[in-house]
Amino acid sequence: MGPGGLREADDFDETFRASYAPMVRALGLACGDPEAAADAVQDAFTRAYVRWARIGRYDDPAGWVRHVALNRLRDHFRRAERGRRAVERLAGRADATAVTPPPELPSGVLADLAALPRQQRIALSLYYVEQLSVQEVAHAMDLSEGAVKYHLHAGRAQLRSRLEIT
Repeated sequence: MGPGGLREADDFDETFRASYAPMVRALGLACGDPEAAADAVQDAFTRAYVRWARIGRYDDPAGWVRHVALNRLRDHFRRAERGRRAVERLAGRADATAVTPPPELPSGVLADLAALPRQQRIALSLYYVEQLSVQEVAHAMDLSEGAVKYHLHAGRAQLRSRLEIT
């Protein structure tokens, strides 16, 4: 490995150290499954490492990783949902799936977050937990900035109304 290869490895390590934990926290909160989030982020970083010569030159390599991790999470939950529906059809009854919340927040807040639509949950988690800009959230979610602003506004409004009721 030449001098350029060592620099690329250092860049990858730096990106990984700076981005892994915040991504896992944000996506774990967004999906309600910290283990699935960690797996998705780890898989995305593995994919980035293999392609780091190209990915490392992007304006926002961590944004690419985040986008891939979100896609992996979507795939994970689609598969899980299909499996759950198949079990329901075979068993003739619905199974309640308990989602283990991240331990950092009170369960009431987690219940309020879990009640939000998925897009709002993801947008709020990326924006507030990972502290991404609207533009970065839009890129990660593959949405326009206007759509992200809508999801942030709608999610905050729903959370606000839930907190005022209790």
